[in-house]
Amino acid sequence: MSTVLSAIRSLIFVLVLVVTVIPWALAVLLLSVFRRGDPIYWACAGWLKVAIWSARWICGVRWRLHGMEHLPPAEDRRAGVVLLSKHQSTWETFAYPALFSHPLAYVFKRELLYVPFFGWAMARMDMIHIDRSRRTEAWNRVLAQGRRLGAQGNWVIMFPEGTRIARGQVGDYKSGGTRLAIEAGLPVVPIAATAARCWPRKSFLLRPGVVDISIGRPIRPEGREPVEMMREVKDWIEAEMRRLDPEAYGPPEGGTAGSLAQSPGRAPNDKH
Repeated sequence: MSTVLSAIRSLIFVLVLVVTVIPWALAVLLLSVFRRGDPIYWACAGWLKVAIWSARWICGVRWRLHGMEHLPPAEDRRAGVVLLSKHQSTWETFAYPALFSHPLAYVFKRELLYVPFFGWAMARMDMIHIDRSRRTEAWNRVLAQGRRLGAQGNWVIMFPEGTRIARGQVGDYKSGGTRLAIEAGLPVVPIAATAARCWPRKSFLLRPGVVDISIGRPIRPEGREPVEMMREVKDWIEAEMRRLDPEAYGPPEGGTAGSLAQSPGRAPNDKH
């Protein structure tokens, strides 16, 4: 019965996304005739807020944020960073712009721009879309755009495993994110996220529960090598994933998962 109920709720959730994305995207396209930059970004982030709050109220997907103090404060608009996140689900790609204080610049495959309405709106944002089949050209674009966006205070976000990874699994961490950080002189902030607990990859069946997002301390790039720096990022993320989701990974040696202090579904300074 619980699976049937989850399926019904998930179908309603998907319908909400479809019904809302069309007028929202058309409004963004119209706005983009007159405005560029941050106004377009925050207009799109507004729809993502609708998405994650719909997932909460319809499907019971709540969230907890840990370590927000490790990110630059909202009032510091010139503090660029490179965010390197665990990638398990569509949920975290929706949630980060809805929950974080600065404009994010995702590095993503350009094929997403062809998705009707959703991709058309994405094309109006200042992000980094690449052709994966042209690796040298793609890297040059990531470096040039990443430097520019980081210098103006945007947060460049990458998923170093490259694709969504099944719950409890570890992907191949590629060093492009740390290479960008070193060449652009930007600190790296690692992020662990347990989104597959509620929204598994390659599935539209959402399950009630809590997604934990844990933000690590910034790692300075000076004097570092990309591969060695990425190894530190990977070690922190995967250790934190095991702490946050011991059911998937098994409890860590010598102890159990630590307590989680923040209440589910509430971001710091959330006015809702």
